[in-house]
Amino acid sequence: MAAKSSDDIVIAGISGRLPESSNLEEFKQQLFDGVDLVTDDERRWPSGLYNLPTRTGKMKDISHFDATFFGVHPKQAHTMDPQLRFLLEVTYEAIVDAGVNPKDIKGSKTGVYVGVFQNESSEFWTKDPDETTGYSLTGCSVCMFANRISYAFDLKGPSYVVDSACSSSMVALNQAVWAMKNGECDAAIVAGVNLLLKPETSLEFSKLGMLNAEGKCKSFDASGNGYVRSEATVVIYLQKATIAKRVYATILGMKVNNDGYKVEGITFPSGSMQNELIRDTYTKFGVDRSEVTYLEAHGTGTIAGDTQEVNSIADFFCENRKEPLLIGSVKSNMGHPESASGLCSLAKVVITMESGFIPANLHFHSPNKNIPALSDGRLKVVTKNEPWQGGLVAINSFGAGGTNSHLILKANPKEKIKQNTPGVPRIVAISGRTSDAVHTLIDQVKKHRDDDEFLYLVNQVHQDGIKGHQYRGFCLLNDTPVCEIGDISFQKRPVWFIYSGMGSQKSIGKELMQIEVFRSSIKKSSVVLQQFGIDLEDIIVNGTDSTFENVLNTTVAIVGVQIALTDLLKFLGVDPDGIIGHSIGEISCAYADETLTSEQTILTAYHRGKSLIDNDLVKGSMAAVGLSWEQAHQRCPSNVFPACHNAQNITTVSGLSDSVKAFVAQLTSENIFAKEVKVSNVAFHSKYVAKAGPQFHKALKQIIPFPKPRTSKWISSSIPESKWTTTLAQYSSPDYHVENFLSPVLFHEALQHVPDNAVVIEIAPSALFQGIIKRSLGSKITPHSEGYTMLDVNPNFQSFILQWIFQWVEVPP
Repeated sequence: MAAKSSDDIVIAGISGRLPESSNLEEFKQQLFDGVDLVTDDERRWPSGLYNLPTRTGKMKDISHFDATFFGVHPKQAHTMDPQLRFLLEVTYEAIVDAGVNPKDIKGSKTGVYVGVFQNESSEFWTKDPDETTGYSLTGCSVCMFANRISYAFDLKGPSYVVDSACSSSMVALNQAVWAMKNGECDAAIVAGVNLLLKPETSLEFSKLGMLNAEGKCKSFDASGNGYVRSEATVVIYLQKATIAKRVYATILGMKVNNDGYKVEGITFPSGSMQNELIRDTYTKFGVDRSEVTYLEAHGTGTIAGDTQEVNSIADFFCENRKEPLLIGSVKSNMGHPESASGLCSLAKVVITMESGFIPANLHFHSPNKNIPALSDGRLKVVTKNEPWQGGLVAINSFGAGGTNSHLILKANPKEKIKQNTPGVPRIVAISGRTSDAVHTLIDQVKKHRDDDEFLYLVNQVHQDGIKGHQYRGFCLLNDTPVCEIGDISFQKRPVWFIYSGMGSQKSIGKELMQIEVFRSSIKKSSVVLQQFGIDLEDIIVNGTDSTFENVLNTTVAIVGVQIALTDLLKFLGVDPDGIIGHSIGEISCAYADETLTSEQTILTAYHRGKSLIDNDLVKGSMAAVGLSWEQAHQRCPSNVFPACHNAQNITTVSGLSDSVKAFVAQLTSENIFAKEVKVSNVAFHSKYVAKAGPQFHKALKQIIPFPKPRTSKWISSSIPESKWTTTLAQYSSPDYHVENFLSPVLFHEALQHVPDNAVVIEIAPSALFQGIIKRSLGSKITPHSEGYTMLDVNPNFQSFILQWIFQWVEVPP
């Protein structure tokens, strides 16, 4: 077999609408269930009209089309051939199936090759001159079947239709392959379509004696004497192997020829020319015919067609073969979709390669006596779902005018892409035109949660916005999946970072150390702290409750994690429009505002904690209480002080430990909310930490010799708004950070600057202020699933990162 080349052309995406099947997944299930997809109903014309066979293969619904999504004017959509509507929809799906966002191929040298045989709608739109609008010319002209695809997706490669009757889609594939090999295009859309709208067309086939009266394709069977007409739309997306994100199969080779003149007539098949084509194909591409283990035949079930084809197959493939060659024809299951038949065969082959099983042929009971190889064991028709043992697969496709094609495919060995980090829940982002569309994709994500390749491709498609997708969602694949879906506006929403303070050390980022960007940031901060004998990495990974009784450990851990989370968000392309910090969170604000480097930031955190330890402070405590800022000032005992104004009716008080405990007990007895918070025995933002201020200030002068001005993004929670014009408020200076250290936290006041409809992301080791932020912002934010995001370092943090990136921030116009 020929060696793999970097120029290999692969089937990267595929989609379709087939009889009674809205998609290939449904088609696959029905093939394996042995469902006869040819039905007797009046969806197209009255049963028994013109004495036609009453059974045909029909697509489920041809009445719907999302014209707006494809930029089609309503008048144009109304007079557009339904075949073209299907082509647009299925082309989009095939591109997405390859893990490609359609906007990423805009303007690319992508070719479009469409196999089509009949256009049965244009006559309807032009039969009454008074009703003719002109739109049917651009909606029904066969050239538009390819050109409209190129227009809709802005593709610059060759674009044309191919009509070679029943081999049309396979000849279109041949044209696409050679165009890619010759450099005419870098990728290609190949399509086949067939729709039964005019009973008079079927009448012509009937008059020529081509149709089976029972409405069955009895492929290879002795009773086969005609075929049943069918509908289908199948589109594949071809790419070079070097860039394809998904590979269903590699095209090893294919060729096309024509029978030329035949005494029997133009529609009579020529087994000799089919055999010559097959031989030429294997010779040209250096493929060993013995490696072909399954052949998907044209297999219409006609007397002449099956005999000529299968005897030519046996003549070439069965010489010196040790095992019988397996053969089948998808037409036995779904009827003959004529110009789309080649790609329908290919769809069945892809299903075989992906599932490892060959779907059973229907209507085969007695082998055709004119095909000896069916009786002597050289060929075997697959009559039950049978394991596919690998090897190469060949496909035949022939046209009524004598144009023959043969294709050789090699399966992808399925070296699955591994994107997930063990122990870290996987997140998948999704968008869609409707909420139902997103729900459907989420259901598929849950179903295929262990398929890394599938999840990777879904994220690849949706990592950027898709025009027209008004609904977005995500799914966090934890032990119990967490999924959210929401409608989005078509405007960019402001993003605000909220950096929490003491008390958020409940969970430190051990889980996130598996993520390279986060781990690298922690390591960088850890190196800075080594000079002081502090192993930040060990604190993050192995820290316990007792570890965080030490205020120095707590301070560097919180800020170190906040630096790492900021780095992670920046890596993901998340830049804030506004920044607010609570207490030590303002140290991290300085990093996000780029007024301190990461080294300056972690050193500031260290010396803040060090100054608290070195100055032998009294044992203090803090508590969150359900009092307003004014009420807290009125009710606090003499050695307890209002320290943090968190929300309208939530204040954190600070003071001597015993006094805080007594105050909490008193408020609780009055049914007023009161709860102590873990602050490492320090009464922050009260007079009891004032003696640590000078040491902290001295260290900061060494760390920040040249203060930078704070940007307007950073809203101060340390200085009242009335003093924001002062020098103290304008610089990220030692004076500012000491002011933050010693003065009360005006968090509620700062939050009032968060604009309406903002996406608010709390950045902290644990989601400490979720309730507080919601209370403080009140009616300015929409419910959690649409406007408010919490980011912490437990595994669920990822859902909220993704909620921002893929759902709530920016939608392309």
